[in-house]
Amino acid sequence: MGLSRLLGGASWGGRSLKGSAAACLLLLAASSQAGEWTGEIAIEGRVFPQEALEPGLQRANVSASAEPEFYHEWGDGKQTFEFEGFARYDQHDSRRTHVDLRQLLWSYDSDWWEVRAGVGRVFWGVTESNHLVDVINQTDFVENLDGEDKLGQPMINFALIQSWGTVDFFVLPGFRERTFFGPEGRPGLPIPIDLDNPFYESERGRGHVDWAVRWSHSVGLFDFGASHFKGTSRDPRFLLRPAAGGESILTPFYELIDQTGADVQLTQGAWLWKLELIHRRSDRDSFTAVTGGFEYTFSNIRDKGLDVGVLVEYSRDPRGVEMLTVFDDDIFSGVRLAFNDVQSTEILAGAAVDRNTGAMFVNVEGSRRFGSSFTLDIQMRAFVNASPENVVVWALRKDSYLEARWAWHF
Repeated sequence: MGLSRLLGGASWGGRSLKGSAAACLLLLAASSQAGEWTGEIAIEGRVFPQEALEPGLQRANVSASAEPEFYHEWGDGKQTFEFEGFARYDQHDSRRTHVDLRQLLWSYDSDWWEVRAGVGRVFWGVTESNHLVDVINQTDFVENLDGEDKLGQPMINFALIQSWGTVDFFVLPGFRERTFFGPEGRPGLPIPIDLDNPFYESERGRGHVDWAVRWSHSVGLFDFGASHFKGTSRDPRFLLRPAAGGESILTPFYELIDQTGADVQLTQGAWLWKLELIHRRSDRDSFTAVTGGFEYTFSNIRDKGLDVGVLVEYSRDPRGVEMLTVFDDDIFSGVRLAFNDVQSTEILAGAAVDRNTGAMFVNVEGSRRFGSSFTLDIQMRAFVNASPENVVVWALRKDSYLEARWAWHF
């Protein structure tokens, strides 16, 4: 597949990325002599042990991705330019074949303030299993079920840096819709999602301008964060509607919300205590959701350099079926292994268990470096003890998979 064809098929808020991507490439080419290029190229394979619920879907899949990055600074380091792109070609799923502009960001740093403008990614939060307060960027759900991959967000960010903390102000023009697997892809839901005709509460649709503010500070052993977001929710509700042929289809609905959030982390020796809390209001409802827990690390076990972290977190989110969330009333427990060897070998294994049904969402992630330029990443996603009462695990009960990813870093 040629670059032009791939870019032509990608979209940014319903518009083609081809023109904007071409402009970015020209800008990068003009400045490449003064900056630094890094990035990775990877090939990924997935195997699904079980036949899919929908007939005709494949049990193995291969895809390739590229993530070029460019960084340049000038003016004694006060001004910087950052670019991060992403492209994937998938063997079977046309919706997983996509291009995204993760970052195209100019920033200026002063002693007590900072301004950034362009397209960027911002992370808020402290917990491991569920990031409630992380509300700026849209989830690139077609990339991974864990919600860690994010789409780039147009933004203007002004930060006020003082001794009593940092206050970040965000203006967020342009909305990004959540990505989902296509009908040929796995994992997937048994009911198709109508991604071409989403509903918006705002009359401006994707053109609604959102804003956010966040205060963060560290005092002794505590790290605090408090935030407020006003605009179009990144989490769609799903409306079940009739489709042609008497079948049903899920249609995303993006409502306007006010979300106030807080996150706290206490670092006390080998203990990390974590809490995220949000209160969200819309015309439809008002609710509070929480995720909290701890991580305890046993360091340098038997003087072998092995660190073992034990994680336990609880999540409560009352939104239920309309949000297709796993973490409605769940306990997450896991183990993190850091071998601290030359190859930077790490393993994270954990499971979220529904307290009411016993349904489990199991995650295992491992990584190891080979030489100075290659890494191997292994992932397993499993849906165990599925119950119709837990809609998400029940819908994905045949889509457990094992993934291997080989990446070259340059």
